[in-house]
Amino acid sequence: MASGFFALLDDISVLMDDVVVMSKITTKKTAGILGDDLAVNAEKASGFVSSRELPVLWAITKGSFLNKLIILPVAFLLSAFLPWAVTVILVLGGVYLAFEGAEKIYEYFVPHEHKTYEVSHESLSEASILELEKKKIKSAILTDFILSIEIVIIALGTVVDESLLFQFLVVSIVAIIATIGVYGIVAVIVRMDDLGLRLVRMSNGKKDVLNFIGNVLVNALPLIIKSLSVIGTIALLLVAGGIFVHNIEYLHHFLETWPGFVRDFVIGLGVGILSLLVFKIIKSLIKLLR
Repeated sequence: MASGFFALLDDISVLMDDVVVMSKITTKKTAGILGDDLAVNAEKASGFVSSRELPVLWAITKGSFLNKLIILPVAFLLSAFLPWAVTVILVLGGVYLAFEGAEKIYEYFVPHEHKTYEVSHESLSEASILELEKKKIKSAILTDFILSIEIVIIALGTVVDESLLFQFLVVSIVAIIATIGVYGIVAVIVRMDDLGLRLVRMSNGKKDVLNFIGNVLVNALPLIIKSLSVIGTIALLLVAGGIFVHNIEYLHHFLETWPGFVRDFVIGLGVGILSLLVFKIIKSLIKLLR
């Protein structure tokens, strides 16, 4: 009886070791989306007075957890009863990632007007400010929902041939890491400028170490958000290309002599450009028909 119990413990230990290893691999595969998620949410959680940044971020974090509670059961049901659907959704998600990456590059080289939420605390009432906050939170949670689908499906795609328990453990761990990791880092980023200003004030106008560090933190915030956006765009195309190479038979041997990351980027960018062209053509046709 005792030997059976210890054998069970050993089996559980082996399973958890495998889960940890696969979770690390899966987290690396979703790193591109996590980078984009980080950049998007750092931008959406900024722009408020310092006393409201963390409450807004906490509201978005709760929404992110709720998103994953909705997505995970659906993903596991698909894996159990329609495993081919996971691959289909994975490829469609890859097209979306490639499109998003190509669109960001297009927007960089072809500037256009963006609709932004400007929270002017001097000209707006408290009720108006709270209403704008709610709109921004809803927008962030919707974006998180889309990115969460991609994260969960990519994570599931790496363990789709494993047992349902193994899938549940790995994908759930990745989903939790994605939420806590991304929003934890965002919390640090959005508070950088406040910490910098505090250090500058503590220096009392002196050109000392505190003043230097404080100014670096204040000036670094917009640069970090821009850098995350660039890194996230490149990573989106790499992840998309990797999805196509591993899930579409024709692309297995395409550009086979090229380095893997270069091939993934080229394929991801190519699909992104094609999907962007199709989108622009359809958009133009709709305008002409109106």
